[in-house]
Amino acid sequence: MEAAAIYLCQLDELADREARGFDPLGSGQDSVLLVRQGLQLYAYRDLCPHYGDTPMAWRRHAYLNAQRSHIVCAAHGALFEIANGACVRGPCLGQSLSALHVEIRDDGGVLVYL
Repeated sequence: MEAAAIYLCQLDELADREARGFDPLGSGQDSVLLVRQGLQLYAYRDLCPHYGDTPMAWRRHAYLNAQRSHIVCAAHGALFEIANGACVRGPCLGQSLSALHVEIRDDGGVLVYL
């Protein structure tokens, strides 16, 4: 079965070094987190690998640490590399966030594949 492409936003709606949560399936809770670094985007399922069903943000769109260098899990403070989702600190060392394929269309539209 082929993954479905779902429109999230326009690239210029997400500032450089910012993160944002999305609810692409309309479930009432963000299930995708998107991080922008320059023209590069990184998309992950909004689930901590340590707890499995725990959302990452402590409040809406609050996914990054103060330095904006890592994704942080609000439940236990684990830090994850933005570029590959690997846990570098916390109880889930050796685990990673579940990456999603993301694409930027010619018109600046951002698509994620679920």
